[in-house]
Amino acid sequence: MKRQAYSIPYLTWMTIFAVLPLFLVLFYAFTTKQGSFTLDNLIKFFDPLYLNVLVRSINLALVSTLICLILGYPMAYIISKANIKARNTLILFFIIPMWMNFLLRTYAWMTILERNGIINKFLSLFGIKPLSLLYTNGAVILGMVYNFLPFMVLPIYTVLIKIDKSLIEASYDLGANKLTTFIKVVFPLSLPGVISGITMVFMPSVTTFAISRLLGGGQFTLIGNLIERQFINVGDWNFGSAISIVMMAIILISIAIMNKFDKDKEGVNLW
Repeated sequence: MKRQAYSIPYLTWMTIFAVLPLFLVLFYAFTTKQGSFTLDNLIKFFDPLYLNVLVRSINLALVSTLICLILGYPMAYIISKANIKARNTLILFFIIPMWMNFLLRTYAWMTILERNGIINKFLSLFGIKPLSLLYTNGAVILGMVYNFLPFMVLPIYTVLIKIDKSLIEASYDLGANKLTTFIKVVFPLSLPGVISGITMVFMPSVTTFAISRLLGGGQFTLIGNLIERQFINVGDWNFGSAISIVMMAIILISIAIMNKFDKDKEGVNLW
């Protein structure tokens, strides 16, 4: 009984801040403003206008996730090969920016990319006219990669340092070179970290609204901006909740697909 009593604060917290909000979102998604049951909110989302927003959001999220994987895996691999002291220092460099407020980090990129920003001032030294770097798809992707890259590096790094070194030594003893060992041994064993990283980057990328609003200048409406607009500007909580439910379903399906590739179930698993 005492052990069960210890779980009461946790269960209370989860009920108030997780279960109840989720129930409210479900309630609003399937009701009208008068409180009667309806499926119109979900049907409305499948209008071509909103589907285009969803496709754009998924495309940008996939590009950002791919870039994070291309940059993050080598970084995680290099860090995992460093000695313990250097390894801890390098990991700290990835964690320190996360201590800063998310919006401040994004605002910093605005000052870097604007027409009078650091990049354009540097280019002007060589007689190059100011480039339109801000308020573009590229700026939004850059913001996503910068903010979410640690979520790719850390899971991969965590798996890499746990790989049994005897397996790598056995590969060398059997005549495999470094490239073959990486392809046949290291990378397959690191897949749980890769899957976790992909999931942890894709989920916030596809639902972000602050990055697209600040670095995109409101010119690129993503699904996160659409949800925010329904709750704050339009006041249509029912439709906003319906979009949230659709996004939740997409994310859960994505996680389920990722788990299919995670044979050892060492990656992200919500089931």
